[in-house]
Amino acid sequence: MCRRLLLVLLGLLLAGPTLAADYAPLSGGRFASVLPADGKAAPASLKPFHLRTEPVTNAEFLAFVRRHPEWRRDRVPPVFADGRYLSQWAGPDALPRQPVTRVSWFAAQAYCESEHARLPTWYEWEYAAAADATRADARSDPTWRERVLAWYARPSNEALPTIGGAPDLHGVRDLNGLVWEWVDDFNALMVSSDSREQDGADKLGFCGAGALGMEQKENYATLMRVAMLSSLEATDTTTNLGFRCARSD
Repeated sequence: MCRRLLLVLLGLLLAGPTLAADYAPLSGGRFASVLPADGKAAPASLKPFHLRTEPVTNAEFLAFVRRHPEWRRDRVPPVFADGRYLSQWAGPDALPRQPVTRVSWFAAQAYCESEHARLPTWYEWEYAAAADATRADARSDPTWRERVLAWYARPSNEALPTIGGAPDLHGVRDLNGLVWEWVDDFNALMVSSDSREQDGADKLGFCGAGALGMEQKENYATLMRVAMLSSLEATDTTTNLGFRCARSD
């Protein structure tokens, strides 16, 4: 485990008690998703929920691993995470306030359960991510779309920024422009067999065919997230995939 992160975490613990993660309330309601609820045009219907205001950080996940050593890199079974799991912690660029990445769906879900929470559904994540600082749904604004798309032009080999973007209307930060994020139902975003059972060739055909039935094709950034998430297996870890948690009301 990264000695640098351990020393930083020790300093935080000595400085005082760790504050509990903040969760912002979201009202839910009917929402025009890029993935219609009936596969055609019906809006999604969301119950009120709470969403973590920030992605989980390296420091927070390290504290979790120390409390639950079965999720250490050298102990986690391969059925729960691939060989790249938490491998970034061995390098010099892992910072406490960066969003944790290289975490599998299984590990992310286990962390959320430790906060008496869960991973958000796709509809919950998409609903929250549609907001900007003043509007609950800014997706029709070309400036909003261009800002979100600009993130995809950032080279993937650059060090991740730290968490701390401006809060949106709900008080939630960094939903767009920092990392991809796991959702609970990642493997059910398109009508097909479980994505965890598909090989690479199948995934390409699946994503291409599924995209034909999507709404709001001008909202390309959100569609890219759907295609990316639906291509994953639950054990996968990547350098730009993190997570945050949600709670039902």
